Amino acid sequence: MILIDFLLIFFPFFPSLCLFFAWLLDRRWGDPAGFFHLIVAFGRMIAFGERLLNRGKYRLLKGGLLAVSYMAIVFFSTALAILSLLFFFYYLFVVGDLFGIVFFFLLTITLYSIVLFYYLAGTTLIREVKMVFAAVDRSLEEGRQQVSRIVGRDTAALSAQEVRTAALETLSENLSDGVVAPMFWFGWLGLPGMITYKMINTLDSMIGYKTERYIRFGRVAAKIDDVANFLPARITALMMLLVSGRLDLLPFVLRYGKKHTSPNSGYPEAALAGILNCRFGGTHDYFGEAISKPYIGETDRVLTYEDMQRAIRINRRVEVLMLLLTMLFHAVLLSFVLSPYL
Repeated sequence: MILIDFLLIFFPFFPSLCLFFAWLLDRRWGDPAGFFHLIVAFGRMIAFGERLLNRGKYRLLKGGLLAVSYMAIVFFSTALAILSLLFFFYYLFVVGDLFGIVFFFLLTITLYSIVLFYYLAGTTLIREVKMVFAAVDRSLEEGRQQVSRIVGRDTAALSAQEVRTAALETLSENLSDGVVAPMFWFGWLGLPGMITYKMINTLDSMIGYKTERYIRFGRVAAKIDDVANFLPARITALMMLLVSGRLDLLPFVLRYGKKHTSPNSGYPEAALAGILNCRFGGTHDYFGEAISKPYIGETDRVLTYEDMQRAIRINRRVEVLMLLLTMLFHAVLLSFVLSPYL
């Protein structure tokens, strides 16, 4: 009975503990290379739907239905899976199977942590950015090839400076998209919210472009992504300034953040540009079409290896801060909601 009472008291902290384990796994290994990635499954779903529906009339409607239906599928299927686990856990309590309770509890922590691990993307991008800077120092062509792994723009004509700039822009955006936003939605809506956010983010990364092929079909997905990232992007920028001790740059971020063509990406980019005293943005090619983006920042200078190291330190500090805030918020929220039943 003492063990059961402990598990009941511990229950509100279960998701936070799993998030901590997931973050440790990501910090140690990054994306599980060589294994099937759950985001790959999302990508295949989206690619299938795009091939099937992105043709003929009513592309805006069909793209919107695709986005909303995929979001609903992942949210409710995840919620149903969690409810099924809870009901089975309750059944073990009713029948008094102590061994089953402990075994199932440990198994659930393991599986829950692994699933969360799949949806955090901090370490892998950091490794990729390090490889971009190392590659471009060896040769421009190698740098172009390396940065093409992490950006959507065409890289064949990029200069060495543009290669480094693209890598750091992506690093700042990924801090929001790959770490802060998933934790933010996990804090509010648990695992279903986190997984649904990753579906939204994957939809936007695949069909949210303003090119002739996607401008209508992907418009709804892009707008949903804008809404989902509105608060996380601004929280990311604020935390970047906070961990750098540069809250004096807040007016700079507010001024340049809104100049980006995206309503969200500009804020973490502006924060990093201000901290590094550099300039991001400009005109780049996407799928053969030139897309102009306003400049973010004021100092057009050569980016160095030391700039990359500093940006990575900022990312790591923000990860830790967001992890602690999410764990605390989630534990307090669950404790409040579940207190009448525990």
